[in-house]
Amino acid sequence: MAIYIGLGANLDHPRHGSPRRTLSRALSCLADIGVVPRRMSRWYRTSPVPPSGQSWYINVVAEITTGLGAEATLAALHRIEDMFGRVRTERDAPRWIDLDLLDYDSVVISNKNSARISLPHPRMHERAFVLLPLAELAPQWRHPVLGEAITALIARLPTEQQIAPLSD
Repeated sequence: MAIYIGLGANLDHPRHGSPRRTLSRALSCLADIGVVPRRMSRWYRTSPVPPSGQSWYINVVAEITTGLGAEATLAALHRIEDMFGRVRTERDAPRWIDLDLLDYDSVVISNKNSARISLPHPRMHERAFVLLPLAELAPQWRHPVLGEAITALIARLPTEQQIAPLSD
């Protein structure tokens, strides 16, 4: 079973420090509640989407294993965000942690059928900070709704979405 999550941040956390350190700590906390990272993409520095005057983000995609269902996995991600003090104000606001369930074994769940979850993530196909790291982990991945290969989705990304791998 292939399950992918996206992690991102562009603000220093008051307790955990830099975005990368904060996200690394969040990955450790996920393992403690049964959402275990198996493989990770490289870390990336990415421009904000949509373009704005915000600081750039640090992003990574992880393949996870879990015995939880899709909704319970999303709830676990939200619990970690809550533990780290995430407050949802406005969409696309700066944040010190953002955890997204991107794809849960190609299951399709419409938010018309569930008030809590949409799968795959409804905007993932429009975002370089998701697609390029995901392509490292799953180069043959196809969007379960659109039916398109990840390479085709990447080819259509807007050029203003800038992304560069971080050196370790």
